[in-house]
Amino acid sequence: MDLRLAGHGALVTGSSSGIGTAIAETLAGEGCDILVHGRNAAAAAAVAERVTLRGVRSEVVLGDLTEPGVAEQVALTARDFGARILVNNAGPFTEHDWDSARPADWRAAFEGNVLPTVRVTQTLLPSLRAHGWGRVITIGSRAVRTPLPRMVTYSAAKAAVVNMTTSLARHLAGTGVTANCVSPGVISTPSLHRMFEERAAAADEADQADEMGVTGARDVTESGGGRGPVTRSGAPVRSGPGPVEAELVAAYAPNPTGRLGRPQDIAVAVAYLASPLAGYVNGIELRVDGGITGTP
Repeated sequence: MDLRLAGHGALVTGSSSGIGTAIAETLAGEGCDILVHGRNAAAAAAVAERVTLRGVRSEVVLGDLTEPGVAEQVALTARDFGARILVNNAGPFTEHDWDSARPADWRAAFEGNVLPTVRVTQTLLPSLRAHGWGRVITIGSRAVRTPLPRMVTYSAAKAAVVNMTTSLARHLAGTGVTANCVSPGVISTPSLHRMFEERAAAADEADQADEMGVTGARDVTESGGGRGPVTRSGAPVRSGPGPVEAELVAAYAPNPTGRLGRPQDIAVAVAYLASPLAGYVNGIELRVDGGITGTP
């Protein structure tokens, strides 16, 4: 299917790795010019190089969106690039529960996930309005509907992102600019595998501490019921280069589809919402999570 995206320009924040890279490459495959954003110059340049192989224009803009003035400058660069599609993908996640989260952790979650989205969007909106057409797509999380006990700050920040998306769609009524959110489930990315490898290492340390009679070892469980993640048999998830997918799905992300998500699953959803074909889709949260959050 032709999504009619050829010739459009897009800024994808946080597109130097993971889901952001998949989004950038998928939009490029549909003919979009891509402004690649990241903090690592080499990684961003590598993505831009792959994008140009698809026959479209690509440039790089660097910067930490949490730093003063950077989000606005990135948005102005996107305006000059000709971006009419904004994908607010950048946003860190950290593990905190209600016992460990401090005011600084709550602040960091909102400064990393909410405020950059606001600043980039606000700065780019006048250009989109003036053009009479545009797309603002924000990446949420399954944690919006099923808050994660070990990620309370992140879950709350992503809930705010979805709320903002709905209000933005109403604000932009009649302008030709739509605003939607895509909320991924558990997506198999290098950062996810690193997180579980760190949890496994912490579990090993805790086991050793217990054997030595040391108290206060770190609890790294998602549900708060023990060190983890664990399989249904109670064994910690282990593997060589990364967690075994079947075990990880059973332990951490049981869903009707029976697998982890892939970055491409999110990318194709974003591409549809970015396209002129989705002109009557506005103000929604599209959950791409294998059914993990259930309905409605």
